[in-house]
Amino acid sequence: MKTTNFEDMTSTKTPSRFSLSRLLIGKPLATRDLAHQTVNRPIGLAVFASDALSSTAYATEEILFILALAGTAAFGLSMPIAIAIAVLLVIVTISYRQTIYAYPNGGGAYIVARDNLGEVAAQIAGAALLTDYILTVAVSISAGVAQIASAFPILNPYRVEVALLVIFIMTIVNLRGVKESGTVFAIPTYFFLGTMILTLGMGLYRYLTGTLGVVANVEMVEVSVIQPLTLFLILRAFSSGSAALTGIEAISNGITAFKEPRSHNAAITLQWMSGILITIFLSITFLSHQIQAMPSHTETIISQLGRTIFGDNSIFYLAVVAGTALILLMAANTSYADFPRLAALHAGDGFLPRQLTFRGGRLVFSWGIITLAGLASLLVIVMKASTSALIPLYAIGVFLSFTISQAGMVVRLRKISRLQPGESVQGLETVMSYDPRWRLKMVISGFGAICTGIVMLIFAITKFTSGAWFVIVLIPILVFAFFRVHHHYKDVAHALSLRDKTYDIASHPVQTVVLVDGVHTGTIELVNFAKSLQHPWHAVHIGINPEKASKVQALWDEAIGEGELVVVPSPYRQLNLPIRHYVEKLLRENPDSYVHVVVGHLAMDSVWKQALHQNSVFIFNLALNGLERVVVTIVPHQVGRHQNGGNIVDRNVLTNEDLRRGEESSR
Repeated sequence: MKTTNFEDMTSTKTPSRFSLSRLLIGKPLATRDLAHQTVNRPIGLAVFASDALSSTAYATEEILFILALAGTAAFGLSMPIAIAIAVLLVIVTISYRQTIYAYPNGGGAYIVARDNLGEVAAQIAGAALLTDYILTVAVSISAGVAQIASAFPILNPYRVEVALLVIFIMTIVNLRGVKESGTVFAIPTYFFLGTMILTLGMGLYRYLTGTLGVVANVEMVEVSVIQPLTLFLILRAFSSGSAALTGIEAISNGITAFKEPRSHNAAITLQWMSGILITIFLSITFLSHQIQAMPSHTETIISQLGRTIFGDNSIFYLAVVAGTALILLMAANTSYADFPRLAALHAGDGFLPRQLTFRGGRLVFSWGIITLAGLASLLVIVMKASTSALIPLYAIGVFLSFTISQAGMVVRLRKISRLQPGESVQGLETVMSYDPRWRLKMVISGFGAICTGIVMLIFAITKFTSGAWFVIVLIPILVFAFFRVHHHYKDVAHALSLRDKTYDIASHPVQTVVLVDGVHTGTIELVNFAKSLQHPWHAVHIGINPEKASKVQALWDEAIGEGELVVVPSPYRQLNLPIRHYVEKLLRENPDSYVHVVVGHLAMDSVWKQALHQNSVFIFNLALNGLERVVVTIVPHQVGRHQNGGNIVDRNVLTNEDLRRGEESSR
């Protein structure tokens, strides 16, 4: 006996027409190819580390912006502050490394909070992370455009337009798939690392040989009133420079994107990323102090370093500016990798629309990618692509998720402490096993939670009037919205459940209503379909135009010759209310029957042709939505080509009268 595989049948190749989406995004991938869309460590570093690495381009600058409030003499504190930030970065890295091994299926702060701190904490962490990812796209691309404008001032008036163009390009590339986008974005990431190693290596060499000069021709940011150098000001500088930590959590959220063994590859990539990040951040801060770099609204610190080390407009200067601009632009790719995954987790738990769990043709969460791009674009427009205006909004969500994640790990480790050696228990998400080093790990996570919590509070207080208030208000609103969505899904599930409900399965009479706008070949299909159901039927025409209604009645009598045609007057030229009122009347007159509304739809062979028609089927569908015992069936009439009994009709032989009648009778 021959066995036929249905999948083989469906995979039969058919001639394909030109498609813009196919050109931009690529051919669809089968579900079985999902396992092959994972990435190795070098590509994973490019996908998930670009955000963290890019923060080195502005972290030092943010420290100097705050220290400038106390005068240039305070710039000497930039290096001790950078070292303190590097220590915090090490602590957070160790904590997230623990998270990677504890939760191998990814999810980061959201999953850790849900498993250990409860649903409310999980939604707060999720809201903070989703907000962070949107802001990451806006911040990184705005900073990248600012970097380009430093070298090419002519672009300054068009920063918003350039930023939106970059978001569009990144969206298209990411819709092509994680593996493909990672390969594409690996090139700029490693180009940045190469140019940065060359720049910092040359800068340190010139420093050691005494040939490193100082920066010139920099317009320093204006400070209206010099403030005293207080502990609070130093803490502000520390919190601003802590932007260098942004992106550390990305790998723990995207573990499932790595090849097996996933946790091991993700942990190694995290260590690489942190080591590179600390080295670059400390080197930039040290060399910036040596060349007496100054915070400026017209030139970035990286640009000042490049000019001083390589000379104005040299090929190496342009390379380092280009590399930095590219990594800042590519940093958004981390959000494109993580936002759709996290949104899919929320949606899977019923806290966001279920559509966010659907994978597109390239096996990525397409709705999540498009949502991210839309919200980030809106933010860029509102904030006019200003990095300084976006940073205060950016950091609070980052450090809130850090704090929740590490606090959740403390709770998990306390649970583990109650286990006996060799004992394991099943948690909500993973299996917990006794760990003899639980005390050390708990201290690390606890200390990290305290530090990141303090940084978050400093940001919230010092940047409140600069825009941080928006995120402080936004996160609770998002959490409230998440729970409203969740309650809706629970209500729907309860309404659909058969448990504890009485119901009967029986036959009921059906009244079939055929909606007609005119009398044409599509109307014949509607009538044939209604008669095939073998239920009582009649036709209804919404009489917006009395003259047309008379013509429709005459054509009905002439061409159809059977069935009743009811003309429902619509003096206010509406389609929705008259048909709804008519169907409600039928329901009252027939309380035990269903009303089956059959609607015709002219189906064209392209989107632009479809847009040329009224498409009133959607209006009727909405009008009848919510009515009990009402069923709407759409009968499409294919109009890809003019047909007459199955034969192609030459358009050239159609008369003007034929065209006029066709236009009058079509929707």
